[in-house]
Amino acid sequence: MAEVLLSPGVLARENDQTFISAQPVQAGAAILGPTVKGPVGIPTLVTSYSDYLNIFGAKVESGSAEYTYLTSISAYNYFQQGGDSLLVTRVVSGSFTPATSTPVSNSLDTNAFILETLTEGEIANSTSDEGTNNTLADGTKDNLRWEIASANTSSGTFSLLIRRGDDSSNQKVVLETWPNLSLDPNSDSYIEKVIGNAKQNVVSDNGEYYLQYTGSYANASRFVRVKSVGTPTLNYFDNNGTAKNALTGSIPVAASGTFGDATGANVPSGRAANYYNNINNTDTQGLVASDYTDSIKLLANQDLFQYNIITAPGLIRDNATHTTEITRLVDNAQTRGDNLVVMDLVNYAANIGTVTTEASGVDSSYAATYWPWLQTIDPDLGSQVWVPASTMMPGVFAFNDRAGEAWFAPAGLNRGGLSTVIRAERNLTNGNRDTLYEANINPIATFPNTGVVVFGQKTLQKKASSLDRVNVRRLLIELKSYISQIADNLVFEQNTIATRNNFLSQVNPYLASVQQRQGLYAFKVVMDESNNTPDVIDRNQLVGQIYIQPTRTAEFIYLDFNILPTGATFPA
Repeated sequence: MAEVLLSPGVLARENDQTFISAQPVQAGAAILGPTVKGPVGIPTLVTSYSDYLNIFGAKVESGSAEYTYLTSISAYNYFQQGGDSLLVTRVVSGSFTPATSTPVSNSLDTNAFILETLTEGEIANSTSDEGTNNTLADGTKDNLRWEIASANTSSGTFSLLIRRGDDSSNQKVVLETWPNLSLDPNSDSYIEKVIGNAKQNVVSDNGEYYLQYTGSYANASRFVRVKSVGTPTLNYFDNNGTAKNALTGSIPVAASGTFGDATGANVPSGRAANYYNNINNTDTQGLVASDYTDSIKLLANQDLFQYNIITAPGLIRDNATHTTEITRLVDNAQTRGDNLVVMDLVNYAANIGTVTTEASGVDSSYAATYWPWLQTIDPDLGSQVWVPASTMMPGVFAFNDRAGEAWFAPAGLNRGGLSTVIRAERNLTNGNRDTLYEANINPIATFPNTGVVVFGQKTLQKKASSLDRVNVRRLLIELKSYISQIADNLVFEQNTIATRNNFLSQVNPYLASVQQRQGLYAFKVVMDESNNTPDVIDRNQLVGQIYIQPTRTAEFIYLDFNILPTGATFPA
């Protein structure tokens, strides 16, 4: 049927408006700080605390005692409160290298291949003689060993097991199994193709930091990569399908082995590491503030790394040497425009005057701070430890987003409870909370029969506006993230009405859904001839204007109790 009526009649047309818009790419939290093991300086996504433990470990040994890094405590609480993705960047002091190992080929005169751990530092070394039940004196849950099984020269295949360093022949802890591997580059089961041989290095160019990739195959293993293959068995079989005698000797023998030659200590020699409430200006968990510099600069790369909040528990603004790195984090957030920095202002046992003085030195809607310090149970040691508030806040944000929306206030009895906190450093009075809130510091209050609760949601912006509240800043971050993803698909498209309508047909329903979910009072999107004039089009520009009225939270509730005499009537 024609789409235009040329003679009298009725034209019935269908307009399908039930298309489901693609959901935005969701970004989680980012944490940077020291970890027990794992890749150094490479932001790595983890999706559970067990995933975190496998890659980054938990307990660090220092001065004949064990401690848990604030990074680990924060990750634990984040996932406990419903977080589902966490970008972790390991920060170290000094130079770190991975451990390697070389399974021997069947001919016993050459190395079949070289494996390299993704973890860097001495903690990756498991080299020692095997004892009873195949145990290793240097084997721990934080390092690795390997085992070759099912080596078959007829088929040219073998299996590789990646085992935990502290297991035994009676109780093997197999982390990964890679069956039917081959050394033939033409085979789909070629070891480099299956396990991966990629390596990432942080490099800088003209002040900008990025990851440089080497290797041909992405790493499928979470623990090792293939550094090289000794003698690739190209075309392992002859035309009759029989293994070539000259190549069968390259297949690795069935055996087990360890890793060694890694360098780099979590606690640098000669440095007394300070943990928990003992962090100070010269040492924070074995690090100094400048150890964070490269990682912070790398995380400025918005195209490569997505996150909506970022913390560096262990950096304290009141410590003079930490101020520069905290400022870098805030500068990154303001430039990127897609994340909120949760920072700590003061050391343990500071007074309110010091806290408010430190807060006065920051003016940004992309930063927020919480006080006082908190006592929680160390998830891996079971002891009660003091931690700065930023350690626990990613968990509060995760719970807020799961129970409500990103544009809800992560505060109050409904969404600001700190269930894993034992107590706050001090019980704040109402007057204390007033003083802190006037200085844009979010108080962490303690209420009888309720517990410890986040009781504020201000950003560190000094000028009064909608953006001096965390929920509004996070609303803008959410909206900009989603709408920018839509706009990305319009770059290099024709600057026509059809393109503009395509944008409007996706943005308007999304904003309407945000309005229905209590994020907006009202909105309007303009992308038409009024702001896309011929002159604008000739400059190869497409202009859209988005007007929003953010929903505000009820933070100050006034209840008037009016006492009336007997017989008085109540007002209508």
